[in-house]
Amino acid sequence: MEHAYKLLIDGALVPGPSLLEVINPATAKVFIAVPRADQAQAFKAVAAARLAFPQWAALTYAERAAYVLRFADVMAASAQDLITMLTREQGKPLGEAQFEIELSIANLRYHAAQELTAKVIRENAGEQIIEQRVPHGVVVAIAPWNFPVWVLISKLGAALMTGNTAIAKPAPTTPVTTLMLGELAARIFPRGVFQTLTDMNDLGAVLTRHPDVAYVSFTGSTVTGKKVLSSTVATLKRSTLELGGNDAAIVLDDADISAVAARVYSAAFMNAGQICFATKRVYVPDSMLAAFVEALVNLANASRLGDGLESTTTLGPVQNKAQYDKVRAFIDEAREHGTVISGQQTVPVQGYFIAPTIVTGLADDARLVREEQFGPVLPVLGYSNVEDMIRRVNDSDYGLGASVWTSNTQRGIAVASRIDSGTVWVNGHLHLPFDIPFGGAKQSGIGQQGGIEGMKDFTQVRVVNVALG
Repeated sequence: MEHAYKLLIDGALVPGPSLLEVINPATAKVFIAVPRADQAQAFKAVAAARLAFPQWAALTYAERAAYVLRFADVMAASAQDLITMLTREQGKPLGEAQFEIELSIANLRYHAAQELTAKVIRENAGEQIIEQRVPHGVVVAIAPWNFPVWVLISKLGAALMTGNTAIAKPAPTTPVTTLMLGELAARIFPRGVFQTLTDMNDLGAVLTRHPDVAYVSFTGSTVTGKKVLSSTVATLKRSTLELGGNDAAIVLDDADISAVAARVYSAAFMNAGQICFATKRVYVPDSMLAAFVEALVNLANASRLGDGLESTTTLGPVQNKAQYDKVRAFIDEAREHGTVISGQQTVPVQGYFIAPTIVTGLADDARLVREEQFGPVLPVLGYSNVEDMIRRVNDSDYGLGASVWTSNTQRGIAVASRIDSGTVWVNGHLHLPFDIPFGGAKQSGIGQQGGIEGMKDFTQVRVVNVALG
């Protein structure tokens, strides 16, 4: 019998007035029902967070770190349960789920070791000017369904350590692990400091418009991010938005195909391509195009689709039916305008499975090139001129990440320095150290997450200007 999960509101584990059915994407069947919060519970959570804020903010960093480290410890003790549930509700293979949970625990411990200290801007005989960093207040952390634990924890670590109280709202299709985190947190944090709310995307606007919510940290699509930003305008509340990406991988003519193809493939198809900063399009010199595509196709053929709980699985399903239909539509349209090469493995009949797919021959204005597919399909485009290729890469509404692949590091840096993107990797991808800020350019987001800069986004600057003598 499945555990009866509950919401964490004002320090108590409580049911919701209705239930939310959760589908296992590997079977396309409901495997559990969890509580669904309503507007009254959302209002109660905000009130509790606001009431808890002054005392939580008054603690020292060391005092708050003690709570956060205890939270990391109980997560570690429950890691196996979290890993299994993450695979069941999200679909990713167990190895990738284990990586996400371990990364989340390490992220908490990183943030627990950080502190934002006051900075003396100027000091002389006549004046002393000090910059202080103070918490905003009640933070709403809205997490996506592709990395429901890691993304949420990266927000919580920064928010709680800087003195904010936090309300977690997961995606409707991946709520269970967030509820599990809430049940663990109920044993640790003072009431109101951390709370969980699950919904069918009907409480997002309620929370982001609420006058007592001071800050919104959102990760998700650009379309939804614009709605979140719009809902914060009336109260001018602060926000950080990590939104969609259409990340280009640029292969230069001195790259080693045998070495680079495998790494580009991994950057494109990890988590079934459902990563905001995954490789979404590849540019390869015309003279290398055929060999590079062949290498990618061989890697696609070697993938093993299946339920993430099975040890042989290397590629799980797309997480939900809506995204599955969207990716299938991308592939069907690409078939009309280019060449579609899908992996030759057997695709499970049940579940939202799509074989890893490579597409060639598309024009730059094709939907699969222009838009974010967020699934296991990758367009590969040729180029003959580096200058023109850079123009084509930058001709995008997105600017989250990109990568340059070359045997000449300095040449890679030179090309990377001309890409309009928040992060550009050289001979790597998907590498996000905890102490390095990450954020998007253009329509890929606003603000920073990660590192000290990311923690600063969870605070308000207060300048104390003192006249001396």
